[in-house]
Amino acid sequence: MKKTPLPIPRISLLWLLVAQVLVILPHLFHLPVWIGGLWLVCATWRIQVFRQRTNYPGGLTKAFMLIAAAAGVYASRGSLMGLDAGVALLVSTFLLKLVELKTRRDALVLVFLGFFTVLTSYLFDDGLPAALYSLLPVTALLAALIGLQQSGLSDKPWPTLRLAGSLLLQAVPLMLVLFVLFPRLGPLWSVPMPGTGGSRGLAESMTPGDIAELSQSSALAFRASFAGPIPPRRDLYWRALTFEQFDGRRWSQLDEMTRSRPDWRPEGPSLSYSIVMQASGQPWLFALDTATTDLEHTRQMGDFRLQRRRPVDQSLLYSVTSWPQARREVQGSPRLDVALQLPDHGNPRARQWAAELKARHGGDPQGLVDDLLGHFAREEYYYTLKPPLAGEDTVDHFLFDTRRGFCAHYAGAMTFVLRAAGIPARVVAGYQGGEVNPAGNYVQVNQFDAHAWVEYWLPGHGWISADPTFQVAPTRIEQGLQQALPAEDTFLADAPLSPLRYRHVEWLNQLRLSWDNLNYTWQRKVLGYQGAEQLKLLESWFGNVDPARIGMILLACLGLLFGGLALVLLKPWKRPHDPLLRQYRRFERLLARQGVRRGAGEGPLAFAERAALALPGQAAEIRAFAQRFAHQRYADAAADPAALRRLLGRLRRQLPWRPWWRTGNASAGVRGG
Repeated sequence: MKKTPLPIPRISLLWLLVAQVLVILPHLFHLPVWIGGLWLVCATWRIQVFRQRTNYPGGLTKAFMLIAAAAGVYASRGSLMGLDAGVALLVSTFLLKLVELKTRRDALVLVFLGFFTVLTSYLFDDGLPAALYSLLPVTALLAALIGLQQSGLSDKPWPTLRLAGSLLLQAVPLMLVLFVLFPRLGPLWSVPMPGTGGSRGLAESMTPGDIAELSQSSALAFRASFAGPIPPRRDLYWRALTFEQFDGRRWSQLDEMTRSRPDWRPEGPSLSYSIVMQASGQPWLFALDTATTDLEHTRQMGDFRLQRRRPVDQSLLYSVTSWPQARREVQGSPRLDVALQLPDHGNPRARQWAAELKARHGGDPQGLVDDLLGHFAREEYYYTLKPPLAGEDTVDHFLFDTRRGFCAHYAGAMTFVLRAAGIPARVVAGYQGGEVNPAGNYVQVNQFDAHAWVEYWLPGHGWISADPTFQVAPTRIEQGLQQALPAEDTFLADAPLSPLRYRHVEWLNQLRLSWDNLNYTWQRKVLGYQGAEQLKLLESWFGNVDPARIGMILLACLGLLFGGLALVLLKPWKRPHDPLLRQYRRFERLLARQGVRRGAGEGPLAFAERAALALPGQAAEIRAFAQRFAHQRYADAAADPAALRRLLGRLRRQLPWRPWWRTGNASAGVRGG
């Protein structure tokens, strides 16, 4: 006879609908808009089926809906392959499964799909708010799973939710043990993350307007924690990449010139620090000059920047050691010819001025550099985010006509003049400064801290850094962009609600710094807890460790954990100390396994009589045990637990064996009470 599938309880269906909303909500920020409409269609259809106002979709209808969803993903993503399209397909099937939800098995599939879909949201946002939010859909899915069990909770929504929350809390100790001790394995494969374009920060080329536009963004670039005191703000020049080619309007980098290893030697004190970098979609890392790191698949390039093999698609923690006073390529390098490149034509006044400076200083290139920097300090140049539109000769227009610009204007113009005067020079792009967070004692660098400065080469000295912006607006270097432009009111003008605009409001600023410190701790201690960090922690606890020892420690911790859980669940301290009562509890459990449970307030003889009727083959043994127990417990007969144990053993041998997990509903017709 074919077994009829169990129907889905109303409460389970309710929690499944709630769980679907909570699961797909964070995905709506990066998936096609029609995903929300698809959920409305599927949920409405399933509710109407539950109310018996429509039927389940047929095979052709389901096939059409699946093909339409795949076509929608292809139309919005241009492909059915890749991570972004794959997640969109997963969410679509997670929603479509709702309309064919008939049996308990279908509901289980939907719940498991929901758990997997929650995990995929971490591919797009792994911050602390996203992690806390993910507890909501997980709890709702657990509530739906509990509601599927045919129990007394199947028609009670809030007790089901409370039980789901309780189960989640009980899993926390096991989660912590596994997080700390389970080996941190690298990914078995790697896929490119979606939406990681250069718009997140610095790009591979630069015009003056690019960095000015970036200065309007309050997005976080990275955070840095120093092993010692934090250097002064004026010394925090975070290198990203260099621009060595100029076409008359745009500066760009030459990749083929950066692959050779640079020649340098460390001098002076070093700085040790760690950086948590936000996703940029670019392979270069941020560091102070001159930097080394032990991060895997990362090397120092020919222009002294740090670069990974793959782009930074997720938050990245790495440790750096820098030597700010290092001597770099003192003996010269093949890059010097590139650092003299200029277009054949254009900017004649700047070229003429460079020739005059060269003639004035003759064989003293450092004197020429000092004169050029002094020119920016003496003359009426202005630092602004709103420079006039550049003419055809951009350098001439800035140096001699408008004299108004942003850091990229000054760095580009100085590099042009130095090259025209025969001094190798290049533009360095990165970030300058950063805000110190006293709560966590680290530096927070935002996109509006983007900056450009100059490196020039001198024989016997190597590459030397110079910042013409400091000559014009020293406040920008020593205090920050907001303090450098108080009159313009252009700081984050496009983000009026950004809390960074209101740092003068003490309580609001303290709240912002505390929240940022909490997020930074999450990134360092949780997201940054990888293989090297795990090994350091375990060695600080247990000394030198190897995989075998880690496995033994993990097994020991799991044993202690499960032992503690067993004590909490079994509660041996609550067991009766009366030996007669202990034997009677075993008698009750033995009959309960056969589906006969004692009702509340039911006496031992009455219970035994009802059990004898339910189990006629063992009626004599049941009555004999109950009478002997009542005689010893309530009459004047001497207690004889051994006699009860023998009767109980005889009864156990005669009863058919039934596992405890198959006794759930068998007692429905014989329960007392």
